[in-house]
Amino acid sequence: MRQIPVSDAVRERVRAAMLAADRAAFLPASVRHLAPVDRPVGIGWEATNSQPSTVARMLELLDARPGQRVLDVGAGSGWTTAILAELGAEPVGVELVPALVELANANLAAHGSPARVRQATPGILGLPEEGPWDRILVSADFGRMPDALVAQLAEGGRMVAPVAGAMTVVDAVGGEARVRTDGGRYAFVPLIG
Repeated sequence: MRQIPVSDAVRERVRAAMLAADRAAFLPASVRHLAPVDRPVGIGWEATNSQPSTVARMLELLDARPGQRVLDVGAGSGWTTAILAELGAEPVGVELVPALVELANANLAAHGSPARVRQATPGILGLPEEGPWDRILVSADFGRMPDALVAQLAEGGRMVAPVAGAMTVVDAVGGEARVRTDGGRYAFVPLIG
């Protein structure tokens, strides 16, 4: 399976944003020493802070631009929400675990980010009442296409999500969802709706 092409300019923007949002600041103190390691790190509550190379690839595929409204599903410790804000987007994180919502917001405030993470409503994916969204980033695997999130995309919008281990890009064009799969296999914690 081949990778979806991404421009060098997009790669550089993502790299700079990731450097500006230090991963260590979004990890619990007991595992901060693992921040430079390219692997997922457990943050409690059966959640992980995703592998940096995977986060970079997802953000490259997402191509969030300044001023775009971005929904960050499964925001965890708030790291990806902070990176999206560094990219100039207007992110809103959503997380199901109340303790992670609290942790993420404390991390974002300490980082000086205006972005915040909200409590997800059990049984509802995303924030449909606040859509449509220009971009949706999903950091957990639903096992199948999360159609409820696709429905929250604005015309011309894009979602990047792992679907049954495959990194999937969905573009909303002309009222239809155009789906592409990026090369490689990925392992994520399950997305609980």
